[in-house]
Amino acid sequence: MMVASRGLRQKLPGVVHRVIGSGCLFAVALCAWLALPANAQNDSSSSTVAGAFPSRPVRIVVPYPPGGFNDTLGRLIAVHLSKTWKQPVVVDNKPGGGTVIGTQVVATALADGHTLLVVQFPFAANPWLYKSLPYDTEKSFAPVVLAGRSPMLLVANARSDLRNVGDVISRAKSKPKAFDYGSSGSGSSNHLAMAYFEALAGIDLNQVPYRGSTPMLTDLAGGQIDLAFDALPHVLPFIQSGKVRALAIASSRRSSLMPHLPTVGESGVSGYEVSSWHGFVVPAGTPRVVIEKINRDINDALSSAEVRKVFEQQGVIPDGGTPAQFKAFVESQLTLWKRVISQKNITAD
Repeated sequence: MMVASRGLRQKLPGVVHRVIGSGCLFAVALCAWLALPANAQNDSSSSTVAGAFPSRPVRIVVPYPPGGFNDTLGRLIAVHLSKTWKQPVVVDNKPGGGTVIGTQVVATALADGHTLLVVQFPFAANPWLYKSLPYDTEKSFAPVVLAGRSPMLLVANARSDLRNVGDVISRAKSKPKAFDYGSSGSGSSNHLAMAYFEALAGIDLNQVPYRGSTPMLTDLAGGQIDLAFDALPHVLPFIQSGKVRALAIASSRRSSLMPHLPTVGESGVSGYEVSSWHGFVVPAGTPRVVIEKINRDINDALSSAEVRKVFEQQGVIPDGGTPAQFKAFVESQLTLWKRVISQKNITAD
């Protein structure tokens, strides 16, 4: 035992020196890291998070059935991101409840960037149309990017004698409720677009709700209703067929697809602008660097010739930009539709 103890004592100094030496090196490294500015430390951890994303398949939830531009958008971006990220990116259609069902799915998903939501016009209108929602639109999500916008068009039956916005306003003022206009249901984008138009123009029209744009525009082409507001991709085939006449476009400037068509603002309703818009959000709490990576890669997709060609065919103007810009846009939409819905006392079906 004495021999063993003496041998152990002889070996201890070298072991202790090595441990202490390692400890000193660790302490020096720790002190050096702690001496870095906080943002440098965060950048180090942030790059690790960004580098690890995505670590598994990504899901894009589309709160609409297959078909239509929102579904097309989700699938276009999914193909691009799959190639870029070397991970499967799948589209999951969750229609129903005026987009509430699919939106709730993403509100309760893990906040790690692996679940995205395609959002559109109802995202900013639903908080004011429903008495309660199973999520908080402003607090449950983080904006990623505004993908594109489809300006609304004011259209009439081609056989009518309505030629411009002035005709509509002058006749509606002389005879309230003279015109029937179509919508895709109470609280839909084309209903709210017309309600906003009525408020600014000081007129009163009669709403005829339908279950979607196609039956509404079919009846407009047949003369069963007089007017409608709808997104450019929906109305373009009816205009091209010669059965529907475009009176004005609801954008801030004229469209290159219809350069001779005046804006609603040019036609006497100053300040009027309504678009059917499309973007992406993720659950609130998703790391900032992950949001920035998704934003950057979707912006790359939006700038590609393939995506721009599909957008042009669908009558959608590609957008893009930063998460902050999209946040400001959504906030402006929330403010606008809160005011219109309140003034016109509109509720969802």
